[in-house]
Formats: sequence, C-alpha cells, structure tokens
Amino acid sequence: MPGNTLKIAFIGFGEVGTRFASDLRARPEVTIAAYDILTDSPETAPAWQAKARSVGVAPVDSAAAACAGAGIIISAVTASQAENVATTSANYLKSGQVFFDVNSASPGTKQRASAAVTASGAAYVEGAVMAPVLKPGIAVPILAGGPLAGELAVRLNALGFAIDPVAEEIGRASSMKLCRSIIIKGLEALMVDCARASKAANVEAEVFGSLAATFPSIDWPALAENMAERVATHGKRRSDEMAEAAAMLAELGIHPGLAAAVSEAQLRGARKKPDLAILK
Repeated sequence: MPGNTLKIAFIGFGEVGTRFASDLRARPEVTIAAYDILTDSPETAPAWQAKARSVGVAPVDSAAAACAGAGIIISAVTASQAENVATTSANYLKSGQVFFDVNSASPGTKQRASAAVTASGAAYVEGAVMAPVLKPGIAVPILAGGPLAGELAVRLNALGFAIDPVAEEIGRASSMKLCRSIIIKGLEALMVDCARASKAANVEAEVFGSLAATFPSIDWPALAENMAERVATHGKRRSDEMAEAAAMLAELGIHPGLAAAVSEAQLRGARKKPDLAILK
C-alpha cells in the first residue's frame, strides 16, 4: 500500500458496515473494500453494490478479494454467522493482518473464532458494540479484547473510533455485552408484550398509569412505542444476539431458558424487511 494508506475490509456490509464506512470515507488515508453475501445473488447484487459505492466503498465479489492487502478486516455479519466467517477467513488471512470481530456472539463463539484466525498467522481482536450505531457511527462505544486490542484501539481511535480495550483474553468483552443485553433486549420484549396485551384488553391508560406511579421518571407510553419500533426494525439481529446470550449462559452453567425466550420474542416482533433489490 502506498505511503501511510490503510485498507480496511468489511465482511458483511449491513447497518454497521455502511454506517462505519460513511464516516471513514472522509479520511483520505483510508481505503475501503467490502463483501456481503448479497453480492452472491443476481437479484440483490446490483442494489447492494450501488449502496456500497454510494458511501465510497469498493464492492468485491468475495471475502478473500476484500481482505487481500487489507491491514484491518472488520467482521460485521449476523451473530449466527460469526464463527463460520472467522473460520472461512482463516483460509486466506495472512500474518500482519488484524481480524476485528464486532459481532454480538457468545464468549465461546469468539474464542473458537479467535483460535481459527490466529492459526492463520493473523491477529484476532474481539469487539463488543455497546449501543446502536446509527447516530454515533464510528464513535459508538466498543469494548475490545485480545492481545492486540490496545494496539488496534490506538490505530482506529485515531480515525474517530471509540474503542476501549478491556482485556487481553478473548471472551470478557463479549460477556460484558451479552450480560447487559439480557436486560436491554429482555425489557424490550417485555414492554412489547405488555403494551400489546394492555391494548387488546383496553386497559392501556390504567396499566401505564400504574407503572408511572411506581416508576414516575419513565414516560411509559413513549417507552412502549420506542421499544416496539426497535424490535420491529432490529428484531432479527436482536434475536440472534439473544441466542448467543443463551449460549453464554449455558457455557456458564446457568439455565438459558429466559434468554432463549427473549430471542424468540424478538424474532416474533421483527418486521419483515423489504427486498433490497427493489429499493431505490
């Protein structure tokens, strides 16, 4: 790479990749390539490629092509695919590259992914994104773990990221994320069911009034509306994340039933996404 140019590759280019790339394109020292599974289908590839180019990203037709010559590879896929992507990527990663796994996966998943990547000679850093990315973009708080977490934080924070290296071992950052998610995603699922039941029974005013008397600092109708929209918009991704939280609980010897139920509720409330190929 010429001069001090840094190539960043994204494997998976959904909400996280698109938002991060939108911020990074303002940095002249950064070039970006991306691969997404949508490019594998003739029906979805054109719209996805156009979206990538609109944020200054070179779309490529394989993960291997995206990673070729990249200093940092950011894996931003669904939680259910995180380990598979890491294992597959190990076939073409090289020494000197850093694989930054920001997927919401269980500590055990991250540890297996790390083992696969480091066997290739590349470095693995786990990332735990601690808030929605839409508004803050690359400034969203991210916890990082791994022997190179501190070094990666220095490199990416200089570009505008907000990465906090919390551990050298793999799994701690993900544990912090998923333990928190049990509350956040669980509250969303509870609030959606409470609001739906209250409306169906025609007792919304009484229920929200009672909740306000117990917790007067919360605007319950507004919270119910906000959480319903979160679940409708992001329920599939949140469902995958809570399935990983259930896996974490099982790894810890704790009954995973509650987290699994939240995963099911999040998926049940998810709004069906439009076909990317028909979007303008």
